[in-house]
Amino acid sequence: MGQLQVIAVIVIFLAAYGLIISEKIHRALAALCGALLLIVLGIFGQQEAVAHIDFNTLGLLLGMMLVVGITSRSGLFEYLAAWAVRIARGEPFMLLLLLSMTTALVSALLDNVTTILLLVPITISVAEDLELPPYPFLFSEIIASNIGGAATLIGDPPNIMIGSAAGLTFMNFLQNLGPVILAIILVAVLYFWLLWGRRMRVNREQRLKAMKLAPEEQIENWRLLRQSLMVLGLIVLAFLLQRVLHLEAATIALGGAALLLVVTHTDPEEALLSVEWPTILFFLGLFVMVGALERVGAIAALAGTTLRITGNSPVLATATILWFSALASSFLDNIPFTAAMIPLIKDVGTMTGMPLQPLWWALALGACLGGNGTLIGASANITAAGIAERNGYPFTFTEYTRVAFPLMLLSILISHAYLYFGWLR
Repeated sequence: MGQLQVIAVIVIFLAAYGLIISEKIHRALAALCGALLLIVLGIFGQQEAVAHIDFNTLGLLLGMMLVVGITSRSGLFEYLAAWAVRIARGEPFMLLLLLSMTTALVSALLDNVTTILLLVPITISVAEDLELPPYPFLFSEIIASNIGGAATLIGDPPNIMIGSAAGLTFMNFLQNLGPVILAIILVAVLYFWLLWGRRMRVNREQRLKAMKLAPEEQIENWRLLRQSLMVLGLIVLAFLLQRVLHLEAATIALGGAALLLVVTHTDPEEALLSVEWPTILFFLGLFVMVGALERVGAIAALAGTTLRITGNSPVLATATILWFSALASSFLDNIPFTAAMIPLIKDVGTMTGMPLQPLWWALALGACLGGNGTLIGASANITAAGIAERNGYPFTFTEYTRVAFPLMLLSILISHAYLYFGWLR
């Protein structure tokens, strides 16, 4: 029966994944059907399935979606879009560069999901001002958010888990991963230029029209703007002081949303209309399916087998963890994957005595950068896709993956060289 359960879980996961890739049905429906099938077949009890849902991620998404939805009514995002167009003098690739670098920096200081929630509405406004398709801007921002999030302790959930398990600080991450992340960002910019730079053109009339937009005229409600900025400032401050305050990201985001609802006297039912519910439902189903893989031991078995073949070689162990983590995180949620890898890496250190720091950095780089590989590789990717779809700019699994997967492989190759020459040679 145990083997049948393992087979059933793997088959259901692969079937749901195939439906997501094929776009035959909406990805949220595919994930929910997979999760429900696991419960109906008795592989998961309902309570056990619920226990595998990461409510911290869902709470963060829900809270920040509410904050962004209320804030957007002030005209802030249109203001920032007009300001960005002026700074870049209406040049499309300069705008893409500005937005991408901003995304990477903010993702390192906050987290990549919050950054995407804040910047994607601005990006869509920028593209509409210039009468350009938003996809190059959106894809570059998604990629930049995952790259920037890999640089610090708080930028991506796997880093928080690794830092806690290994006793690594914010500065440990920044000092050891900052240089390679900076190199990867520069390579990504070159990649974006080769892919889109020479094709992103607007005529003189379009550029002048966009640059004539006065940023201050985009503000529709100054009182709401002041209230929203006050609450956003408190949320950002709480994120930066998260460890001191001993608060989870969901608590901060939902607390900020509740405060903004109170001070702006916004009707909660009206505010809830701005939530990307298909994105929330997709994550519900995905967490249950990946939780089932974790419960039957599929993730741990795969990770354990990978580590066993490395023997006592630090070079081979580091390379294997880096590449395996990257490829696995492209197709699985990197949070449970990281949770499965952490005790295995500790066991390797106990059994072999090899230094663990290169292994921790390999896991962090692989899990975070690997999330760029496919549309469902990271929370930021799905969140951006949900916002884009709501605004009338849907894109498919294949469209995103065709752009992002080669760059993901290139970023892991750079990370491999960095770890080898910086830690193992």
